Amino acid sequence: MAPSDPQKLLQYGLHLGHKKQKVHPKSRKFIHSIEKGVSIIDLFKTAELLDIAKDFIKKLGTENKVVLFVATKKVGRDTVTALCKEQNVFYMTNKWVGGLLTNYPEISKNIERMNQMREEQATEAWNKLIKHERVALEKKLNRIASIYDGVSQLKALPDALCILDIKKESNAVIEAERIGIPVVAVVDTNVDPDVVDYPIPANDDAVLSIKFLMEELIGSYVDGRKQGEKEVAKAAAKVAKVAAAAAKVPLVTPAS
Repeated sequence: MAPSDPQKLLQYGLHLGHKKQKVHPKSRKFIHSIEKGVSIIDLFKTAELLDIAKDFIKKLGTENKVVLFVATKKVGRDTVTALCKEQNVFYMTNKWVGGLLTNYPEISKNIERMNQMREEQATEAWNKLIKHERVALEKKLNRIASIYDGVSQLKALPDALCILDIKKESNAVIEAERIGIPVVAVVDTNVDPDVVDYPIPANDDAVLSIKFLMEELIGSYVDGRKQGEKEVAKAAAKVAKVAAAAAKVPLVTPAS
């Protein structure tokens, strides 16, 4: 994996932080300077920490671990949703559901109900219902799906979260910390970067910056997943080869 280029990060506007008066004291270590009242992020530090985060996420993909991408802020939700759908990655972009991590057994019932309703709809069982009953069920399904669609196939707690804005997703960060789930996050200059495991200091308010960062992170995860699949296939082929060779060895009859 090639190291991130600070010059490229500059082109995508990752250096633009918040106004001086909104800067969090603990984010100052990532600030290069203040220009016209706006904090300018040190992109050499961004590049270093982005690469660390990408390596971590790629490793999770290689190990077939689950990463849940969380981005409910309006400026980023459509971009993240599209990227995650394209790569078949878990996401939550409408709103964070309180208790998703700390009360997963209960929250997962909503996901199961959504999947059950979809199955009923697909088998045309709903067509036997009175029109107003069917319309009511469709509205209910659409409402549930708008929240849980990105986790419809989630069977257990995720192994890590990747968050766009930890101020917006503060509840997700708190839940993850409470049960020991590591967090990768884009941290702008208005938040405490120390509350997450893998902070990436960068602009989290511009579509261009968000799209670049999420493409990098999701891409690393998918690359890791593909690498893991190849390793599993290679190991399976090796086992099959050994088994085939063993099957060809003639049995030796003991001498009488």
